[in-house]
Amino acid sequence: MNAPEYVLGSVKEALSYKANTFMIYTGAPQNSFRAPLEKLKVTEGDELWQRNGYDLKDIVIHCPYIINLANTLKPETYEMGKEVLKKEILRTRHIGARYMVLHPGSSLTGDIEESMKQVTDGLNEVLKDEDDIIICLETMAGKGSEVGRTFEQIRFMIDRVEKKNLIGVCLDTCHVNDAGYDLTDFDAVLADFNRVIGLDYLKVMHINDSKNPIGAHKDRHANIGEGTIGLETLRKIVHHPLLDNIPQILETPYVGGQAPYREEIEKLLNL
Repeated sequence: MNAPEYVLGSVKEALSYKANTFMIYTGAPQNSFRAPLEKLKVTEGDELWQRNGYDLKDIVIHCPYIINLANTLKPETYEMGKEVLKKEILRTRHIGARYMVLHPGSSLTGDIEESMKQVTDGLNEVLKDEDDIIICLETMAGKGSEVGRTFEQIRFMIDRVEKKNLIGVCLDTCHVNDAGYDLTDFDAVLADFNRVIGLDYLKVMHINDSKNPIGAHKDRHANIGEGTIGLETLRKIVHHPLLDNIPQILETPYVGGQAPYREEIEKLLNL
């Protein structure tokens, strides 16, 4: 078995898709076990990425799913989440990226406001003055007791974060569709985002179709053009003039065991 290439391998894979950015986890997303920093092959990956005209600071790191700062039911889960997040910030700094995407989490108790306050309490404890990495709260579909299902909830959390220069938003098209936003009128959705949150906070986007009708609150991603959002709507979104220079990441399902990203990028770029 070949040794894993970590960051270098991710760069090679992204280039094979003709991508100009990409998103990675620094380890398995379901747990906190991580390879030592010196094994990540960051220098080799950075050199290859730069030879192709790109910069690792513009890639995206996704925090592991086990971080749930919104969990007010189990204090140990909240404390563990903070510790994992601190370590992920260190790993992200080592890689050289500047954006981290974080699921705000689920309350498990139904007290959404209390959970959102706990999320920001955790962020205020973790974020430090010396940091230059922006943690991007992801817009969520609203399944179960997820927080961050509306722009207003995201704004509530941003308002309570002390170091606002270190906080941003990741807008996920599947999630906002499932949360009840009509992406066929994306100008109106973006205007609402700007009114409630502010476009300056929009740092990352996840571009996904959805298997669900608008407002289903289910979070089931579909391949580009094969869901209820549709190819033309997604094309308009990725080419929107207000979204220039924002990393746009595909999180669509594998097809026949293979990543469909090269073909989906070509679909989205083919006007």
